Amino acid sequence: MRSCLFCAWVVFFCVSSFSQSTPKISKQGQQCLDCHSASTPGAVEQWRGSAHAKASVDCYSCHQASPGDPATFDHYGLKIAVIVTPYYCARCHKSEVDQFEKSRHADAAHFIGSLDNMLGEVVEGGPAAMNGCRQCHGSEVQYLGDGKFDFSTWPNSGIGRINPDGSKGTCAACHGRHSFSSALARQPENCGKCHMGPDHPQAEIYTESKHGIQFRANIAKMNLDSKSWVVGKDYSAAPTCATCHMSATSNQKITHDVGDRISYTLRPVVSFKLENWEKRRAAMQDVCSNCHATGWVENFYKQYEGTVELYNEKFAKPAKAIMEKLYASGKLTKTPFDEKIEWTYYEMWHHQGRRARMGTAMMGPDYTQWHGFYEVSKTFYNEFIPEAEQLMPGVTADVMKSDYHKWTKGLTPEQVQQQIEFYRRRYNQ
Repeated sequence: MRSCLFCAWVVFFCVSSFSQSTPKISKQGQQCLDCHSASTPGAVEQWRGSAHAKASVDCYSCHQASPGDPATFDHYGLKIAVIVTPYYCARCHKSEVDQFEKSRHADAAHFIGSLDNMLGEVVEGGPAAMNGCRQCHGSEVQYLGDGKFDFSTWPNSGIGRINPDGSKGTCAACHGRHSFSSALARQPENCGKCHMGPDHPQAEIYTESKHGIQFRANIAKMNLDSKSWVVGKDYSAAPTCATCHMSATSNQKITHDVGDRISYTLRPVVSFKLENWEKRRAAMQDVCSNCHATGWVENFYKQYEGTVELYNEKFAKPAKAIMEKLYASGKLTKTPFDEKIEWTYYEMWHHQGRRARMGTAMMGPDYTQWHGFYEVSKTFYNEFIPEAEQLMPGVTADVMKSDYHKWTKGLTPEQVQQQIEFYRRRYNQ
């Protein structure tokens, strides 16, 4: 009798466990799976391993057309949308979408009309921008009807993509389709799809930094699949991009506004503190404090601010003032990039200057120094200043009188002797 009862209990337990682990698929969702398991098996298998599948969120749950979305069509008796926009995700994830809509990511497509886009669309050419700039910033997706899109705007997973239903962005840019993985979004390589290269090398800087080194050495301890993923609680081996800019701590919730903890903007010619910078900084320092003592964090920020101030005062503000004088005097046309000095100036702040500032912010010394300030200095003194003087003699005089640049007048005999003695001792010659 006991044996029979035991067997009955085992059967009940197994059936109950199976029913709990097997997702409930809607009739419409099963219709999708019946076809797409053969036509797009990779997408189906990604979904099967996802949190969505475990929660019984099937294909039709996400692709069912929303009223008012112009980019929908009839597909084997179902009204569906090819593009699952943030408005669709907000059916279940409203707070995350609301946070994202306030972020710089959501406005990434606003670069259209900028100097960067002028380079891509006009100087380089349309296809370069289509397959380059817009794949990170986002395109304005144009729907042609019957489930088809203008090829110049789609496919596109740019973070600030402007969708036909008026929403901005795509959650798949970070979470991937169709797995929609939190672990994927927490990986630094995920951010590196866009945040890398000569003008915003955050991925490379992170890899160089002690943070990146710690992560790669301890990835098995990172608990990336954790539901809560709170630093100091669920993991402590290293921070990733998500740790610092988005993820939860014991004192603050996760945010999908990646700028919530950024106090300085390092993108423009001259850096400046953002609105509510004190609150933003406190939020970032809260993250830092999970691994670093208060004094360490405070001194790091002093080093960081001092370096940004040096860049602003020694190079950025003077160069900007010189360019404004050249434009005001008619020495330069209003057409961007039709004169050499415009390229020189652009690369100095947009590439080299950003590297110097971002290298400092993310503790990448080689990017601060050799990829950053060295390049800025070389360009400023050997290209920018001579080119400005050639266009308008005397335009750099006030700038070069500054104590920052007095070294160009020559070192004192004492300074020269110090240098000679240093190299004599260092290299024995």
